[in-house]
Amino acid sequence: MTDARRFDLLVFDWDGTLMDSAGAIVASVQAACRDLGLPEPSDEAARYVIGLGLSEALAVLVPQLPLHRRAELVERYRSHFLARYPGIALFEGARETIEALHAQGYRLAVATGKSRRGLSRALETTGLARYFHGSRCADECFSKPHPAMLHELLEEFGVEPGRALMIGDTVHDLQMARNAGVAALAVAYGAHPKPTLMALEPLACVDSLGELRRWLATHA
Repeated sequence: MTDARRFDLLVFDWDGTLMDSAGAIVASVQAACRDLGLPEPSDEAARYVIGLGLSEALAVLVPQLPLHRRAELVERYRSHFLARYPGIALFEGARETIEALHAQGYRLAVATGKSRRGLSRALETTGLARYFHGSRCADECFSKPHPAMLHELLEEFGVEPGRALMIGDTVHDLQMARNAGVAALAVAYGAHPKPTLMALEPLACVDSLGELRRWLATHA
Protein backbone atom coordinates (compact mmCIF):
# COMPACT_ATOMS: atom_id res chain seq x y z
CA MET A 1 0.00 0.00 0.00
CA THR A 2 1.57 3.28 -1.09
CA ASP A 3 1.31 6.54 0.79
CA ALA A 4 -0.16 8.17 -2.32
CA ARG A 5 -3.33 6.14 -2.03
CA ARG A 6 -6.36 7.84 -0.61
CA PHE A 7 -8.23 4.69 0.42
CA ASP A 8 -7.20 1.38 1.96
CA LEU A 9 -10.62 -0.31 2.03
CA LEU A 10 -13.07 -0.40 -0.88
CA VAL A 11 -16.57 -1.58 0.08
CA PHE A 12 -18.87 -2.66 -2.75
CA ASP A 13 -22.60 -3.09 -2.80
CA TRP A 14 -23.55 -6.24 -4.71
CA ASP A 15 -26.92 -6.12 -6.51
CA GLY A 16 -26.92 -3.39 -9.15
CA THR A 17 -23.25 -2.58 -8.56
CA LEU A 18 -21.38 -5.78 -9.40
CA MET A 19 -24.24 -8.08 -10.43
CA ASP A 20 -26.85 -7.11 -13.03
CA SER A 21 -29.73 -8.31 -10.86
CA ALA A 22 -32.02 -5.30 -10.49
CA GLY A 23 -34.44 -6.48 -13.18
CA ALA A 24 -34.74 -9.92 -11.61
CA ILE A 25 -35.31 -8.40 -8.16
CA VAL A 26 -38.09 -6.16 -9.48
CA ALA A 27 -39.78 -9.01 -11.34
CA SER A 28 -39.53 -11.30 -8.31
CA VAL A 29 -41.05 -8.70 -5.96
CA GLN A 30 -43.93 -8.15 -8.36
CA ALA A 31 -44.53 -11.87 -8.84
CA ALA A 32 -44.51 -12.48 -5.07
CA CYS A 33 -47.12 -9.77 -4.58
CA ARG A 34 -49.30 -11.29 -7.29
CA ASP A 35 -49.04 -14.70 -5.61
CA LEU A 36 -50.51 -13.25 -2.42
CA GLY A 37 -53.15 -11.15 -4.18
CA LEU A 38 -51.41 -7.91 -3.19
CA PRO A 39 -51.19 -4.75 -5.31
CA GLU A 40 -48.24 -5.09 -7.66
CA PRO A 41 -45.67 -2.32 -7.10
CA SER A 42 -44.48 -0.32 -10.06
CA ASP A 43 -41.02 -0.90 -11.48
CA GLU A 44 -39.91 2.42 -9.99
CA ALA A 45 -41.19 1.55 -6.51
CA ALA A 46 -39.62 -1.90 -6.59
CA ARG A 47 -36.29 -0.53 -7.80
CA TYR A 48 -36.26 2.05 -5.01
CA VAL A 49 -36.11 -0.59 -2.25
CA ILE A 50 -33.22 -2.52 -3.81
CA GLY A 51 -30.36 -2.42 -1.35
CA LEU A 52 -32.53 -2.61 1.76
CA GLY A 53 -32.80 -5.84 3.69
CA LEU A 54 -35.54 -8.03 2.20
CA SER A 55 -37.92 -7.71 5.17
CA GLU A 56 -37.42 -3.94 5.26
CA ALA A 57 -37.92 -3.66 1.52
CA LEU A 58 -41.17 -5.60 1.53
CA ALA A 59 -42.44 -3.64 4.54
CA VAL A 60 -41.94 -0.43 2.52
CA LEU A 61 -43.65 -1.82 -0.57
CA VAL A 62 -46.63 -3.49 1.14
CA PRO A 63 -47.08 -1.81 4.53
CA GLN A 64 -50.67 -3.04 4.64
CA LEU A 65 -49.54 -6.67 4.83
CA PRO A 66 -50.07 -8.09 8.35
CA LEU A 67 -46.85 -9.00 10.09
CA HIS A 68 -47.80 -12.67 10.34
CA ARG A 69 -48.00 -12.89 6.52
CA ARG A 70 -44.68 -11.17 5.81
CA ALA A 71 -42.74 -14.43 6.02
CA GLU A 72 -45.00 -15.87 3.33
CA LEU A 73 -44.21 -12.95 1.03
CA VAL A 74 -40.48 -13.33 1.71
CA GLU A 75 -40.71 -17.03 0.83
CA ARG A 76 -42.51 -16.31 -2.44
CA TYR A 77 -39.97 -13.62 -3.36
CA ARG A 78 -37.04 -15.98 -2.73
CA SER A 79 -38.69 -18.71 -4.79
CA HIS A 80 -39.13 -16.41 -7.78
CA PHE A 81 -35.64 -14.92 -7.45
CA LEU A 82 -33.95 -18.34 -7.27
CA ALA A 83 -35.84 -19.42 -10.39
CA ARG A 84 -34.37 -16.42 -12.22
CA TYR A 85 -30.91 -16.69 -10.66
CA PRO A 86 -29.27 -18.88 -13.34
CA GLY A 87 -29.89 -16.12 -15.88
CA ILE A 88 -28.31 -13.35 -13.78
CA ALA A 89 -24.72 -12.35 -14.55
CA LEU A 90 -22.10 -9.94 -13.34
CA PHE A 91 -21.98 -6.64 -15.15
CA GLU A 92 -19.51 -6.64 -18.01
CA GLY A 93 -16.13 -5.70 -16.58
CA ALA A 94 -17.03 -6.44 -12.95
CA ARG A 95 -14.78 -9.48 -12.66
CA GLU A 96 -11.84 -7.70 -14.24
CA THR A 97 -12.34 -4.69 -11.98
CA ILE A 98 -12.34 -6.75 -8.78
CA GLU A 99 -9.37 -8.85 -9.92
CA ALA A 100 -7.37 -5.72 -10.75
CA LEU A 101 -8.14 -3.97 -7.46
CA HIS A 102 -7.23 -7.11 -5.52
CA ALA A 103 -3.95 -7.37 -7.42
CA GLN A 104 -3.21 -3.72 -6.59
CA GLY A 105 -3.38 -4.52 -2.89
CA TYR A 106 -6.67 -2.90 -1.89
CA ARG A 107 -8.65 -4.57 0.83
CA LEU A 108 -12.08 -5.35 -0.62
CA ALA A 109 -15.38 -5.93 1.14
CA VAL A 110 -19.09 -6.24 0.40
CA ALA A 111 -21.96 -4.52 2.22
CA THR A 112 -25.26 -5.79 0.86
CA GLY A 113 -28.98 -6.06 1.42
CA LYS A 114 -28.70 -9.75 0.51
CA SER A 115 -28.89 -12.46 3.14
CA ARG A 116 -25.70 -14.27 4.12
CA ARG A 117 -26.92 -17.34 2.24
CA GLY A 118 -27.65 -15.25 -0.84
CA LEU A 119 -24.29 -13.52 -0.84
CA SER A 120 -22.41 -16.78 -0.26
CA ARG A 121 -24.23 -18.28 -3.24
CA ALA A 122 -23.39 -15.28 -5.42
CA LEU A 123 -19.71 -15.22 -4.41
CA GLU A 124 -19.39 -18.94 -5.07
CA THR A 125 -21.17 -19.03 -8.43
CA THR A 126 -19.29 -15.99 -9.75
CA GLY A 127 -15.92 -17.16 -8.47
CA LEU A 128 -15.27 -13.83 -6.75
CA ALA A 129 -15.17 -15.11 -3.16
CA ARG A 130 -11.37 -15.28 -3.02
CA TYR A 131 -11.01 -11.57 -3.82
CA PHE A 132 -13.07 -10.21 -0.91
CA HIS A 133 -11.58 -9.94 2.55
CA GLY A 134 -14.84 -9.34 4.42
CA SER A 135 -18.58 -8.76 4.06
CA ARG A 136 -21.73 -7.80 5.92
CA CYS A 137 -25.29 -8.80 5.04
CA ALA A 138 -28.71 -7.48 5.99
CA ASP A 139 -29.69 -10.55 8.01
CA GLU A 140 -26.73 -10.09 10.38
CA CYS A 141 -26.65 -6.28 10.63
CA PHE A 142 -29.02 -3.36 10.66
CA SER A 143 -30.28 -2.70 7.14
CA LYS A 144 -28.94 0.18 5.09
CA PRO A 145 -28.91 3.16 5.50
CA HIS A 146 -27.94 2.39 9.11
CA PRO A 147 -24.12 2.63 9.33
CA ALA A 148 -23.62 -0.68 11.19
CA MET A 149 -22.29 -2.62 8.18
CA LEU A 150 -19.59 -0.06 7.53
CA HIS A 151 -18.80 0.47 11.20
CA GLU A 152 -18.24 -3.26 11.64
CA LEU A 153 -16.07 -3.54 8.54
CA LEU A 154 -13.97 -0.56 9.60
CA GLU A 155 -13.43 -2.13 12.99
CA GLU A 156 -12.66 -5.54 11.51
CA PHE A 157 -9.93 -4.14 9.26
CA GLY A 158 -8.68 -1.44 11.61
CA VAL A 159 -9.36 1.24 9.00
CA GLU A 160 -10.32 4.81 9.82
CA PRO A 161 -13.51 6.13 8.16
CA GLY A 162 -11.51 8.57 6.06
CA ARG A 163 -9.53 5.70 4.51
CA ALA A 164 -12.59 3.78 3.26
CA LEU A 165 -14.78 4.21 0.18
CA MET A 166 -18.33 2.88 -0.29
CA ILE A 167 -19.29 2.08 -3.90
CA GLY A 168 -22.96 1.55 -4.69
CA ASP A 169 -25.90 2.15 -7.00
CA THR A 170 -28.61 3.29 -4.57
CA VAL A 171 -29.36 6.15 -2.24
CA HIS A 172 -29.34 3.59 0.58
CA ASP A 173 -25.64 2.93 -0.09
CA LEU A 174 -24.82 6.62 -0.17
CA GLN A 175 -26.84 7.43 2.95
CA MET A 176 -25.18 4.55 4.81
CA ALA A 177 -21.77 5.93 3.85
CA ARG A 178 -22.74 9.41 5.00
CA ASN A 179 -24.06 8.03 8.29
CA ALA A 180 -20.76 6.20 8.84
CA GLY A 181 -18.56 9.17 7.93
CA VAL A 182 -17.25 7.29 4.88
CA ALA A 183 -16.75 8.70 1.37
CA ALA A 184 -19.04 7.34 -1.35
CA LEU A 185 -18.82 6.75 -5.07
CA ALA A 186 -22.08 6.22 -6.97
CA VAL A 187 -22.64 4.07 -10.04
CA ALA A 188 -25.49 5.09 -12.33
CA TYR A 189 -25.92 1.83 -14.27
CA GLY A 190 -27.80 0.04 -11.46
CA ALA A 191 -31.10 0.49 -9.63
CA HIS A 192 -31.37 4.23 -8.99
CA PRO A 193 -31.19 7.07 -11.54
CA LYS A 194 -28.22 9.40 -11.71
CA PRO A 195 -30.03 12.62 -10.62
CA THR A 196 -31.28 10.87 -7.48
CA LEU A 197 -27.78 9.65 -6.67
CA MET A 198 -26.15 13.02 -7.38
CA ALA A 199 -28.53 14.71 -4.93
CA LEU A 200 -26.60 12.95 -2.13
CA GLU A 201 -23.31 14.48 -3.30
CA PRO A 202 -21.07 11.44 -3.74
CA LEU A 203 -17.45 12.06 -4.72
CA ALA A 204 -18.48 11.15 -8.27
CA CYS A 205 -21.13 9.25 -10.18
CA VAL A 206 -19.87 6.95 -12.94
CA ASP A 207 -21.83 5.48 -15.82
CA SER A 208 -19.93 2.22 -16.37
CA LEU A 209 -17.48 -0.14 -14.75
CA GLY A 210 -14.84 1.08 -17.17
CA GLU A 211 -15.36 4.61 -15.90
CA LEU A 212 -15.29 3.27 -12.33
CA ARG A 213 -11.88 1.71 -12.90
CA ARG A 214 -10.53 4.90 -14.43
CA TRP A 215 -11.87 6.99 -11.54
CA LEU A 216 -10.32 4.70 -8.97
CA ALA A 217 -6.98 4.71 -10.80
CA THR A 218 -6.91 8.50 -10.64
CA HIS A 219 -8.61 9.30 -7.32
CA ALA A 220 -8.30 6.28 -5.01
